[in-house]
Amino acid sequence: MAAAGAWGVVMENKFNLCCPNNKTSSRVRVASKLGFASSQLSGFQFLHRRSLKLGATPVSAAPLLPASQPVALTRAVLTSDTETKVPDIKGSGLRGKLNKVVLAYSGGLDSSVIVPWLRENYGCDVVCFTADVGQGEKEFEGLEEKAKASGASQLVVKDLKEEFVRDYIFPCLRAGAIYERKYLLGTAMARPLMAKTMVDVAKEVGADGVAHGCTGKGNDQVQFELTFLALNSKLSVVAPWREWDITGREDAIDYAEKHKVPVPVTKKSIYSRDRNIWHLSHEGDILEDLANEPKKEMYMISVDPEDAPNQAEYVEIGIESGLPVLLNGKRLSPASLLSELNEIGGRHAVGRADMIENRLVGMKARGIYETPGGTILFTATRELECLTLDRETIQVKDSLALKYAELVYVGKWFDPLRESIDAFMEKITATTTGSVTLKLYKGSITVTGRNSPYSLYRQDISSFENDPIYDQADATGFIQIYGLTTRVRAMLEQGI
Repeated sequence: MAAAGAWGVVMENKFNLCCPNNKTSSRVRVASKLGFASSQLSGFQFLHRRSLKLGATPVSAAPLLPASQPVALTRAVLTSDTETKVPDIKGSGLRGKLNKVVLAYSGGLDSSVIVPWLRENYGCDVVCFTADVGQGEKEFEGLEEKAKASGASQLVVKDLKEEFVRDYIFPCLRAGAIYERKYLLGTAMARPLMAKTMVDVAKEVGADGVAHGCTGKGNDQVQFELTFLALNSKLSVVAPWREWDITGREDAIDYAEKHKVPVPVTKKSIYSRDRNIWHLSHEGDILEDLANEPKKEMYMISVDPEDAPNQAEYVEIGIESGLPVLLNGKRLSPASLLSELNEIGGRHAVGRADMIENRLVGMKARGIYETPGGTILFTATRELECLTLDRETIQVKDSLALKYAELVYVGKWFDPLRESIDAFMEKITATTTGSVTLKLYKGSITVTGRNSPYSLYRQDISSFENDPIYDQADATGFIQIYGLTTRVRAMLEQGI
């Protein structure tokens, strides 16, 4: 680790820090902003096949691996040119004593003011943790400076996009999990992954506590804390919004100004947003009045249907065992496939939802969601299941999907029941393999083609023409038997 009192940034990613033609990738640009330089590396270990270049500064890579090994940066601890002037902490804070706390950190208003609040109230060292779940590069700009100015000792950033899509989003997609008819669980799926990684980071840095900036009214506080309990019940959990005197965003802004903490919002900012590779949610302010139509400029990843292209676009989704793997015939990684579909669906205004949902704590709340790629994938997988699953299986699957969605929504991702339902979903979708073609046009999705080698649909049987398998005369006896209870009841009512 970095020397005591020095500013540390811990990066544990699977980023490829080099790109063709010696041009730094967007992730490298972020890395350089976080203070990467050859003179600043301390206690690092690279696993790479060749030297890395950040700008014009060469960085030697050691040890060398055979060319067949994957390129990965396993760990790097860095210090900036100037040490952070963080006063020594001695004794307990106003509310007790913790040695080191890992804070879920976004650089936004809430998490920024929590850093000095934790130091003041628990006398602890604060390690900021940021999960890259696809919220966009802008969210990482200046993150080091923000955390440093707030008084944190370290910033830990982990790239979790592929893991998020592969191990959290896709299982929910396969299960058909939709909460209360509309919500595709964008935030609810991300929180257990973030909390699980925080538990890992706490072990790595020797922390005895974890903290989050969730309010006492939301669901994510439960999603974080049930994961903490499931994976390491010994960790102390600090939830400032349930303890401090700050009552709203304006109070938080005032607190930030008082402690000279830079924040990205002003009192004129109106929406509370959460973004990841799956969705973007909008809550608060004018949306709290249910009579208000969302403003056109509020949406950020999808165009207005009126502004969408006048020409429809067709996409083909290839699915294997209930999981999408191909886009227009091209095999992509889970995160890459979803990212491309987000772009396609967004420009055709696909995936908008305005809903009133029942939060776990009992209140109703309004949320506006943009889920372009996810909406496309849900439509495709459900349509393919119409070919590969029989009636009874679909009915049982749909009933369990409701429970699955509820478990995810209320934070019970690491619950044996969800894991058991997931095993059922994996089993019954083993033959859900094939392709679905969809037509996107001004916010609508139309299924135009579907195909599967395991299709239960037989054209020769379904045709209105006579066939050797289905004798239409058999329907007479079937109706007599199937309708026997109806006939007996009618006879009773009619006195026969």
